[in-house]
Amino acid sequence: MSRLIDTGLEQLSRLLFKMGDLAEKTVSLSLDSYMEGLEVQDKVRVWSETLVALSEQVEEKAIEIIARYQPVASDLRIIESYMKIAYDLSRYGRYAWDITFIYKRLNVNSADCMFPSLPIKELKEKVQDIVHTSIEAVRKSEIDLAKKIGEIENEVDAVYYECLDKLVEQDRITTKCLITNLLFIRHLERIADHASYIGESITYLVTGERISLRGRMSNES
Repeated sequence: MSRLIDTGLEQLSRLLFKMGDLAEKTVSLSLDSYMEGLEVQDKVRVWSETLVALSEQVEEKAIEIIARYQPVASDLRIIESYMKIAYDLSRYGRYAWDITFIYKRLNVNSADCMFPSLPIKELKEKVQDIVHTSIEAVRKSEIDLAKKIGEIENEVDAVYYECLDKLVEQDRITTKCLITNLLFIRHLERIADHASYIGESITYLVTGERISLRGRMSNES
């Protein structure tokens, strides 16, 4: 038998799916434009702000559901997970926006700061993979996808540290290029962390178990 609260929860899930589609599109545009040196900051800014607005809608709807329907423990678990996921999806947009700002602020040519020895393309592709997997995990509420997020996040960390090591070894690197690369790989690493948080929320939503999918501790921003 359908409950009144189920309609509210369905509305929440639709908001999350809408956020997921936009978040993945925002990250992909930002990363692709960075690698190609394209100016897309205004579009990414608008999408990022839209994600924040949608996250606020999720929070408002969640509070309304709690106030109106007196959810039981399992419902509260879903609501809590949805609110956390919405926040993490909004962070995807924020880091994507920050990435588009790097070249513009530092006024550098993208081609001048691409060093063949840096596995930045590999890092970018892994981050796009983990973002896509996290969105699929939200849509399907699958534990296997949540576990896959943890595996990819460990791979992201490994490539991230390899990039740091390679940057230190670079000869005749300008300060602007050094800062540009450092900021870019750091933002990618943070996006991957938020993907892991989404995987943890999915695990909690499905099983009620709180776990950590990250291989190391990260400072939340």
